[in-house]
Amino acid sequence: MHQPPRCMACGAAVARLQGAVAARSAPRTPPAPRRPPRLRRGAVTPAARTNGGGRRCRTSRGEQQQQQEQQAVACIACVATMSAELPCCVVSVGDGAEPCSCSGVILCRGPGLVLCHAAVFSPFLQPGPEAWSRHQALLASVLPPGLRVRLLHAAPQLSAPPALREHEAQPLGFTRCEAFARALAGLAANWCGGGEDEGEAEQEAAAALPWFTWLRAPSLDAPGGGWTPWVSAGDLHKGAALLACGSPFGALCPDLFLNTLSGGVLSNAAGEGNALLLTDARCLPGTQGGAVLLGPAASRPRVVAVIAAASCGAGGRGLALLCSLHAVLQSSRRLLRQLGEPPAPPAPLAAVPGAAALGCVALVESGGSWGSGTLLAPRLLLTCRHVLQAGATPRVTLRPHGGRATVLQARLLFAAAEASPFDVAVLELQERAPGFQPPRLASAFQPGEAVLALGFGALGRACGPSVTGGVLSAVVGAPPVMLQSTCAVHPGSSGGPLLAASDGRLLGIVASNARDNAAGATYPHLNFCVPVTLLQPPLARYLRTRDPAAFTPLDAGDEGARAAWRLQQRPPSKL
Repeated sequence: MHQPPRCMACGAAVARLQGAVAARSAPRTPPAPRRPPRLRRGAVTPAARTNGGGRRCRTSRGEQQQQQEQQAVACIACVATMSAELPCCVVSVGDGAEPCSCSGVILCRGPGLVLCHAAVFSPFLQPGPEAWSRHQALLASVLPPGLRVRLLHAAPQLSAPPALREHEAQPLGFTRCEAFARALAGLAANWCGGGEDEGEAEQEAAAALPWFTWLRAPSLDAPGGGWTPWVSAGDLHKGAALLACGSPFGALCPDLFLNTLSGGVLSNAAGEGNALLLTDARCLPGTQGGAVLLGPAASRPRVVAVIAAASCGAGGRGLALLCSLHAVLQSSRRLLRQLGEPPAPPAPLAAVPGAAALGCVALVESGGSWGSGTLLAPRLLLTCRHVLQAGATPRVTLRPHGGRATVLQARLLFAAAEASPFDVAVLELQERAPGFQPPRLASAFQPGEAVLALGFGALGRACGPSVTGGVLSAVVGAPPVMLQSTCAVHPGSSGGPLLAASDGRLLGIVASNARDNAAGATYPHLNFCVPVTLLQPPLARYLRTRDPAAFTPLDAGDEGARAAWRLQQRPPSKL
């Protein structure tokens, strides 16, 4: 019985398309070489296969054509989706050789609607930039008549790379995302500027942060076009993979920079429905207004947020500030009422693999300072020695899985000696940690594996722990005495866990990042961790004997460990 071909993306039965036409519909697929590449002896060409006995046999020409046609088939909806995988563009405002520019998101093709950040219009506001602080919404009439707004986006073509096309656009109005603004006001002081010591330009930029602009581009209208797929940020979990899409430096050299992608994770979230998000994806100036999509694990690209600030905060934190798309749509309901309501977001997302392990991080306060800690047992917490102040009673705050915070007193069981290469301390909680789930302890380390660092460094005590992603860049020593990672680690992260991103295994605890004292520069993406394999034997001994002396071996350390943690060259062997 003849079986109709099925869509290669969604699996739906569709009418057969001609192989050549369907193959051209796949975006950014390089054409096949005119001559087949030379193969090594024993290599199998794509047209060859093995039979049951392992011998190579050739498919007939008719079978090859049928296979190619079946592989190329795609339903119209999926062709359109794949063609719009990166729904971003460049927004240029004003005439002249150097217009103001930023990134934008094409959110609808029927009618053609683009969302961008409003700061690009600040120089053209007739009431002046102070209008950002005085109003909740602004009409397009605040702009001078005849102001030119252009869009540049990559249009898919059937048999060639995407072509850059320019479109004229008209501003529909400006909307202030109230949920984002409220969350922004609750962040740590001076995180995103606007403080009393900031200059006038910085204060204006901070006032514009919650504002977004809707643009109407009639030439983007497409027959049967609809809204770009999106998802609510309220369904995201910390550590979720994200892709930031934007055009660094705006309109500069779009042939090179248009729709540049940067991968990262959801580092933190705040506000109603996670209206404010932070990511460690690298977002350069000019990407403001670009889209943030669910990461590679998603079956289809879905917009979850818009880039509000490419980088923010003092101290080189290197985190980008995002506004939830859902929050912007909620604030724009009145403006969009006549243009059609966007569809409801899809079902909630599944949890991130290893998300349960995110509950093992705690806030540790001692005197006037704070740091992070890692729960190893219901009443046992590991942190760094330098987090604790002498004579101060440690206080531990737990918020398992984003629930209600629990504050517990703790007593110091062990702190490594100053001469020890390992900056560790062990605390005993006065009560069992509620909802505690013991982390899986790693027994081996694989350089290059994806890792997550958790701690209270990026936002301090606000919004719970932050998560940053990277790779395990080095394992020092045999057996290991130090781990290095590329996760962004900030002051306050010390004592927090380093987890395997794949399954949440506890690899170690963060001890420090790198700093060049001569240059006064800190390098958050080069940091050092104490391997959990060093801690497992004394931990097991303590749980068996309840004797704090079980941790005294951590005071020792061979010359190799001391040299590694002092960033010194290991002494040569005397043999």
